Amino acid sequence: MEKFKILFVCHGNICRSPMAEFVMKELVAKAGLSDRFLVESAATSTEEIGNPVYPPARRKLAEHGISCEGKRARQMDSSDYSRFDLLVGMDEANIRNMKRISGGDPDGRIVRLLDLAGFGRDVSDPWYTGDFEATWQDVSAGCRAILAKLAPEK
Repeated sequence: MEKFKILFVCHGNICRSPMAEFVMKELVAKAGLSDRFLVESAATSTEEIGNPVYPPARRKLAEHGISCEGKRARQMDSSDYSRFDLLVGMDEANIRNMKRISGGDPDGRIVRLLDLAGFGRDVSDPWYTGDFEATWQDVSAGCRAILAKLAPEK
């Protein structure tokens, strides 16, 4: 069976998108569906390329028993559009930049995370707010909504 491929994207790939990547991996694993999904994350910018997950984001994941060990920021590139089935941005600026990097969104693969959860707003950006709990709540709700849509029997 072909894996369903999800790419989470934020500005730097050190806070929100890696949190979403590892929350989604955890949800998929707990549902016994790891063999059905490939989950990664990337940045729209080059600012943090090669850097590990931001320490407060890493701590928030660890509070919930989730490791992001080994994750390094990478930039999204145009080939990601054809490689991934779903490209999930954290905010409107990410969506605009993802479409620019991809050369558009002809297949409708680019979506904002909280739109999938029915909230119609951006994921809280802890880089500016310092509120990693709010980001955790947003990311968790979005990832649960994705899993419910893609694997409703679980």
